Amino acid sequence: MTKPVISVEHLTKQYDLGVIGTGTISRDLNRWWARVRKQPDPYTRIGQKDAFERIGETILALDDVSFTVQQGEALGIIGRNGAGKSTLLKILSRVTAPTSGVVKVKGRIGSLLEVGTGFHPELTGRENVYLNGAILGMKKEEVTRKFDEIVDFSGVEKFIDTPVKRYSSGMYVRLAFAVAAHLDPEILIVDEVLAVGDAEFQKKCLGKMGDVATEGRTVLFVSHNMAAVEQLCQNGILLQDGRVTKASTIENVVNEYLKKIPVRGQDVLPHSVIFQNNEISDDIHVTSVEIEDLSGKPKNLVFTWDDVVLSIKYYSNRTIKNGSLVIKISDHFGKSLILLSSQPDSKIPMTIKEGFGEGKCIIRNIPLTGGDYIFGCGLAVPNREWLWWNENLGTFSIEAKDVFESGLAPKNTRSLIAVPHDWKLIP
Repeated sequence: MTKPVISVEHLTKQYDLGVIGTGTISRDLNRWWARVRKQPDPYTRIGQKDAFERIGETILALDDVSFTVQQGEALGIIGRNGAGKSTLLKILSRVTAPTSGVVKVKGRIGSLLEVGTGFHPELTGRENVYLNGAILGMKKEEVTRKFDEIVDFSGVEKFIDTPVKRYSSGMYVRLAFAVAAHLDPEILIVDEVLAVGDAEFQKKCLGKMGDVATEGRTVLFVSHNMAAVEQLCQNGILLQDGRVTKASTIENVVNEYLKKIPVRGQDVLPHSVIFQNNEISDDIHVTSVEIEDLSGKPKNLVFTWDDVVLSIKYYSNRTIKNGSLVIKISDHFGKSLILLSSQPDSKIPMTIKEGFGEGKCIIRNIPLTGGDYIFGCGLAVPNREWLWWNENLGTFSIEAKDVFESGLAPKNTRSLIAVPHDWKLIP
């Protein structure tokens, strides 16, 4: 039976605004003297709010946060920038103290919160490995036993006796992660820093964190890469404005997070309407995008392998020969899945006439699996210029359907594309 290794109860962290040191005593005295004389802060940057005016203002980075983490659990913590993720990890790592609330942690913590966490820039990579081991409470013999494995994983063996202040950010992260993951912490805390590394190293890190979790140790992972979070974690929490708004399986938490991503130009519209612009301008622009069936009726639900018609209405303030309509459907990371144009892809000549116009893109057997996608659309002169383009125009939703008749309706958390296929097994 597992037991909780992290327990967070009613955690709050409040920051005071305006109380900011300048970095030197003489400047602090000059700022104090200016305040006494009721003059502006002499060190406020142009366009910035006067620091004196902000004294007394506060911000809640975390507001009554409560959750528990079990031994051996890999927990994903996701949320938009400013949601409080990094503040939470700093409190759990004892980098900063909470304003109120209780945090109970059982076990040794290895944390990687930002590039070079726990490293001394003047020391070599070798010396920093031993320094980090000492910080974690490990004996020199234990670090020595793990040293070759750490260096091999990091890939910086040529520079291990070079001061880390000469390392690139990628080298910093490689060595820092190798130290944090290999020195046997019971709890491994990793913030977004892995984004600094290349794709191959990120894959190695995810594999190592997975190994750490299967060994019965606990992983807390913060990332904006939803695919990486879903790959590593079983459960997750969603932070919004310093509060936990969802705590469930990682699939449910990621879906909730994606629903809360605002889409520019998207109001409360019928499900068949992807985009509608009620503010008509005098320039070239798309005015609406609607989903229809083959008979031209609004289509509120689109299932995998359905036939769909995308009706695109636009306005132009002039006539343009050799124009083109373009659509793009992307996953929630912005990676293009479908990109189609009236020309050059379909080689259909198009003259964009002055005034209002409409074009329809017919997609048969749309291969996308169930989930939400990002829809983009534009008008262009092929191979010359974009007349109007917005790759984040609205949300294109696909309903999961058991197209393979297997009892499993494929969703985009498992695969983005459902490809018709057959198997032939040879004994």
